[in-house]
Amino acid sequence: MKRLFSVMAAGLLAIGNMAPRAVAQDRTIRLVVPSSAGGVHDVIGRLWAERLKTALGTIVIDNRGGAGGAIGVSDVQRAAPDGATLLLGSNSTQILQPLMWKFSGKPLAYDPIDGFETITVFAVTATAMVVTPDLPVRSLKELIELARANPDKLNYAHGGPGTISNVAGEMFKQLAGKLEIRPVPYRGMGPAQADVINGTIALFVPNVTGQVVELHRTAKIRVLSVNSATPHPGLPGIPTSEAAGLPGMITQSFFAIFGPPGLPRSFVDRVNAATREALGDQTWQERLSASGFDALPGLDPEKSRAYVKAEHVRWEAIVKAGNIKE
Repeated sequence: MKRLFSVMAAGLLAIGNMAPRAVAQDRTIRLVVPSSAGGVHDVIGRLWAERLKTALGTIVIDNRGGAGGAIGVSDVQRAAPDGATLLLGSNSTQILQPLMWKFSGKPLAYDPIDGFETITVFAVTATAMVVTPDLPVRSLKELIELARANPDKLNYAHGGPGTISNVAGEMFKQLAGKLEIRPVPYRGMGPAQADVINGTIALFVPNVTGQVVELHRTAKIRVLSVNSATPHPGLPGIPTSEAAGLPGMITQSFFAIFGPPGLPRSFVDRVNAATREALGDQTWQERLSASGFDALPGLDPEKSRAYVKAEHVRWEAIVKAGNIKE
């Protein structure tokens, strides 16, 4: 009888030891990408998923575009904190969209800072001033002159209210002297880019990805300037917007992995460590660079969260000063 009780006790102890493991180590991870396929979120999300699958297991991309990314982001915030659902977020989803709601007097669809576990900020990319090749301009100065001479005749595409493409477009209009250029919202930058290529849209301000570089090289789009402090290595001969005569026109995106609130710290640390290890791989860094991204290695969860909060402060000042609203 004593032996029977010992066996039962050992079994119960084993079950008890298994209970705290809320995150299964071998489950499929759904990475929500809050944009349509082909956009910059989709590109960086797939690069991350492909590289991290060895360390984390199967990672499935779930493109959830619409409402400036709010649909997909809200889905992650409501998800169970079991490691099965993660978010590929950016300053568009965690900062700019919520700021647009705030200054428009609209309720927040989600808590962009405290409503998520910040796991890792791992890459950044600049934006660029891009026009359809049919537009008769070869420089940023010529674009500004054309817009001034034709008020409300030009349009620009963006991936939805509050996205970096939207805020950067409005920022350009303000800095260039309150240009009258009509915004045209899309469900992601993939469809927007297609309409710039076919000439339906005159202008857009996308993140500089490898695809954008290739489309410029093949003359399917025309990059006029890059909205960063330094020229982009993949776009030789293309100046920064500041060098092209528009001081203050610096806009870039960060990309980060977030989880729903309450995600176990052990899982957060596991994903963070795997990402940091990947960022130490020179080959992967070069692949990120070729796709238009700069790696941000070495950011643990605390530093990643601090980075996001600092960007929130910086962009809030920009959005408020420019009176940028939905």
